[in-house]
This record gives sequence, C-alpha cells and structure tokens, in this order.
Amino acid sequence: MSDAEEEHGDFAEIRESVDGNPMTGLLRYCVPYWPRLSVGLAAAIVTRLARLLPSLLVGAAIDRVIRTGGDPGLLADVGILPGGSIAGEAARLAFLERLVVIAALAYLVRSVTRFASRYLFQSTAQKVQRDLRNDTYDHMQHLSLGFFADHQTGAMMSVLNQDVNRLEQFLNTEIRQAIRVVVTVSGIAAIMFYYSPKLALIALAPVPIIGLASGRFLTWIEPKYRGIRETVSRLNSRLENNIGGARVIKAFNRHDFEFDRVAAQSERYHDEKVGAIRARRAFFSGLRLLTGVVFVAILWVAGSDIIAGEAGALQAGTVAVFFLLLRRLYSPMRRVGKTANKYQLAKSSAERVFGLLGYDPEVTSPEDAYVPESVEGRVTFDEVRFGYTDDEEVISGIDLDVDPGETVGLAGTTGAGKSTLLKLIPRFYDVDEGAVEVDGVDVREYDLAALREHVGIVEQNPYMFSGTAAENIGYGDLSALDRGGDAAAEADAAVAGAGGGVDADAAGDAAADGDPSDRIVRAAKAAEAHQFITDLPDGYDTQIGERGVKLSGGQRQRIAIARALLNDPEIIVLDEATSDVDTETEELIQRSLDRLIADRTAFVIAHRLSTIRDADRVVVMEDGRIAEQGTHDDLVAADGDYADLWARQAGDGETDESLAAADD
Repeated sequence: MSDAEEEHGDFAEIRESVDGNPMTGLLRYCVPYWPRLSVGLAAAIVTRLARLLPSLLVGAAIDRVIRTGGDPGLLADVGILPGGSIAGEAARLAFLERLVVIAALAYLVRSVTRFASRYLFQSTAQKVQRDLRNDTYDHMQHLSLGFFADHQTGAMMSVLNQDVNRLEQFLNTEIRQAIRVVVTVSGIAAIMFYYSPKLALIALAPVPIIGLASGRFLTWIEPKYRGIRETVSRLNSRLENNIGGARVIKAFNRHDFEFDRVAAQSERYHDEKVGAIRARRAFFSGLRLLTGVVFVAILWVAGSDIIAGEAGALQAGTVAVFFLLLRRLYSPMRRVGKTANKYQLAKSSAERVFGLLGYDPEVTSPEDAYVPESVEGRVTFDEVRFGYTDDEEVISGIDLDVDPGETVGLAGTTGAGKSTLLKLIPRFYDVDEGAVEVDGVDVREYDLAALREHVGIVEQNPYMFSGTAAENIGYGDLSALDRGGDAAAEADAAVAGAGGGVDADAAGDAAADGDPSDRIVRAAKAAEAHQFITDLPDGYDTQIGERGVKLSGGQRQRIAIARALLNDPEIIVLDEATSDVDTETEELIQRSLDRLIADRTAFVIAHRLSTIRDADRVVVMEDGRIAEQGTHDDLVAADGDYADLWARQAGDGETDESLAAADD
C-alpha cells in the first residue's frame, strides 16, 4: 500500500474537515446526563475539601495539644474547633478526642463522596461511550459504498474502538482530575494566604508558570499525537489486511515480505511514540524540578523567620500544615501536564470520531420519499452515465427496459461495467446523468430502505457473518430467526411459491403453525443447501467461522441463495454466482438459482455463458456501453462479440449443436 493510499484511508481528510474544537462534541453527548454529572461534580468537590481537613487537624494537634500555647487557627475561626487556651491534661485530652472525631468524620465523608463521584463519573462515561459508539456505528452504516471503498477497515475499526475508548477514558479520569486541580489549588491557596501571604505567594508562584508551560506543551505535542493516531491507524489496517489475507500469504509464501511490511509500520509507530514519550517525560521532569525549588525556598524562608523571631512567623504546627499542603498542592499541579497530555490525545481521537459523524452520506432518502405498497419489478435504465471519479466514465449512455419477471443475462469482458450497472438499481451509487427507474419511478425518489427491501443480491463471493448456518440464512428475514413467531406462514408461502420448482419434500414439511425455523429449512432445501448443512457437526446450529471460513465456496454460495430466497425480493441480482466452482456444484447452484429467479425480475452476470443461455434476453456490454442484445440463439447466429465469447469458452470449431449436447 502506498503512502498516498494510507493517508487517504486513515480519515485524514475527515479529521481536517472538523470545524472548531471537536471536544465540544463530547460535551454535547454529556448533556443528557447532566443530573448525574452535577451530583458527581458536587461529590468530587466535597471529597477534595475533606481531603484538606486532616492537614489542618495535624497543625492544631501540634500547636494546641502538644505545645498548648498555639494560635487557635483557621478551624477555630470557622467554628469547627473551640478558640481560647487549653490548660490541663483533661482539657487537652478532650480537645484531642474532638480532633479524632472530626478526622474520622472527614475520612468517612471523603470515602462516601469519593465513591459517589467516581461511580457517577465512570458510569456516565460508560453511557457516553455506549451512545457515541452506537451513533458512530449507525452513521457509518448509512454512509455510501464509496466511503467504504475509499477507507480501510482497520482505520474504521480504530475509530469505533480505540478512539471512542480514549474519549471515555478522558471523560472518566481527566475531568475528575481537572476538578481535583481546581478545588485543591483554590482550597490550599486560601488556607496559605490565611496563615502567611508571603509564603503563599512563594508557594503559588509556579502556578502561572505551569499553566503557561502546559499551554505551550499542548501546542508543541499536538502534531506528535496526530502522527501517532495516523500511524496506529495504518498499522491496524496493515494487520487487518494481513490477517484477512492469511491464505494468500501462505499460498505465495510471503511471510517474510509481510513481516517486513508490518515491521516497517511498527517501526514508524515506535518512532512516533518514543518521540512523544521523550517530550512528555522532559516536560514532567521540568515540573518536578520547579516544585522542588519552591519547596526548598519555603523551607528556608519559613525557618529563617522562626529563628529570627520575625513578627507573624509561623508556629511549628502551622509550618507542618504548610509542608503537608505543599505536597498536596504540587501533586495535582504536576498532574496538569498529564491532563494536558491526555487532553491532546482525546482531542486527536475526537477529531476522527466527530469528523466521521459529520461526514454526510452521498446517497440518502429524499424528503417525502416514495414507499411503494408493492413492486412489480419493471427496471428501466434511461441514458445512464456513471463514473466512480470525475475523470473516468464507467457507464456510458445505457438504455435498457426490463419487464417484470424477465431474466436478463449480462455478458462481456472484465471491466465492461456489468457489476457497476447493477449497483445502480439499489442505489449503492447514484447516476451522474440519466435515471434508473423501478416501476416507472426514479430510484432516487424511493425511500432507501423500502427500495432495497425489494432488491436481492447474490454476489460472486458472498459475505458470511460469524455465526451459525441458520443465522446466516435467517439474515434474509430476521423474523425467521424468532422461533415460534406467528407471522411465519405467510412468508413460508412466499418462499415456497417463489421457488416454483421446489420439490414436494422441500415444500411440504412445514409445521402447521408456521414455525419460522421451518422457513429457514425450506429456503435451504430450495437452495440445495439442506443436505450439506445437516451433514455439519451441529447441523443448522454449526458455527461456520469468520466469513464462513469453514465452508467451501459452493456451500457459501448456496447459503447466500437461501438467504435471498428467504428475503423474497421482486428484483434479484446474481453477480457471477456460479463462477469458481466445480461442475457438480455448479449444477446444484444452477438448480437453486432457477428457483430463485422464477417469477422475479432477474439480472444475471455470467462468466460462464452456459448459465445465461436460457435467459429471456442477453445483454453484451463493452466499455460501459451495450454492444448487442437479444436471445442466446440470436446472438450466436449474429456472429458478433457474444458469439466470439461463446466460441472461446466452448472451444473453437465446435458447432452450436455440439455445445448444446455438451451442456446437456
């Protein structure tokens, strides 16, 4: 994969399209949970204030219990402790007991409020994570196929997992840490100014320096974290591609080649990460050095004042309070750098997540979209032109009118535009010029979901979901998976009736109550899949593996056909459904396809022309245009492109009669 492809596939253009600060999007997701967050915020504030109280109690114990002559201090001024002198052992013991009770209450309150704040913030973060991931996935599902063609699976998985998780971690941890910094610094500053404005100014002098340094650090580190996110996205894509292509790698013995590519991408990620770690550690070390200088300065100034007997010098207990509070002051201040670091990481993730959420799909349902009560299946291509890019036209002026129930075979060389043309029917893409109509209505006027309900597709390499054989067939109609449902009988009749040629065994073993599981079995029988499914270890409940890896290509095809039968669409698209299988399997698939297309409008793309010789009409495409069309016999007799293709597949010099005999 080239660097240009990697850059295009890792959401760089989506990230750059975000207006303003993407973190405001995270706040919007918090709005529904503001009552929980408000209580959590209040509990966090109480927790931080309760954490400061024991330091003041230690100072009071030193000055008024041990030394007995100390100043009443802040706690006496606010009414928590009694003022005045304490004389006598009994009075000192009673005062100490009061300190112990207050300390115990402070720790009890702190424990309760800490639990409440952490639980409320963490549970809210989990709810936001759930909502954000669900919305991102739902939005991604509704994006056009062009989006998935342009962006790598690994990059999309990185957004849904790592980026969403990082935002949850920021909301859960760093918001609480920000509250910790603000409340702790404000509370300690107030206490220090109460006791000694001079020492308070010395202690708080690093605060604006740390704030400015953190801002500079954010600006400087941002490109590094953006590079990390891009690099890890590319690494994920590389790993996803290689794991998915394990068979090809083994078949061509490209283990060393792929290892080198993964190692090179890992090395780039390592270099980006180490560079960010170096910068982060240097910043944190600078903060620790600064706070150490202040600690030494306060020790010198406070000690000098006490020794010199300066007016207003701190008492012994108050000095202890100062140093206890200094430790609590600089611990959260050092955390500012880490919070800034985490903020930048979260911002980088938010750019990708909310950039994706702001990405508009190219194909959408119009206002007042048309929802048909039923579809006959007439399909019309009216002067259709289409290209995946502005520079290359793939479909060039196609005119084609297909009657309901007609079977149209499409033939032509690779790249002629056959598959692309049929992708325009369910609006996987929109035409550049002209129109595609279903029952005389432009598909762009349909409700997308309603349109696609009436179009079934069986691809050359059908996708199988990780799950059971029954679940993959039931994907065609999810109600069939709801065992015991009451609405099954009508759909049963639709499946059986659509099959036309389904044998008596396939059509006649439905339970009287229409158990939906029977619908899956009948669809499998009609698709010639029942026999091999029952031979699987657990029958219909057998896990077929990721992408159906435990099944052969022909077995996957037949499950896909059963899925389409269950869906019961009026229009069916078969994209080379019998290619790359052996002759016996092809015969089984062909019989199931005959049942699938009976009484439906069918488009059959064929690599093997024998599969479309009985089609009502054969359309031959070349360079995005219709080169010729007619019945199989007419086209062979016309001695044109189709006749050449037919002769090459059957062998030069053979007559049409001999070909028919061979096919029979």
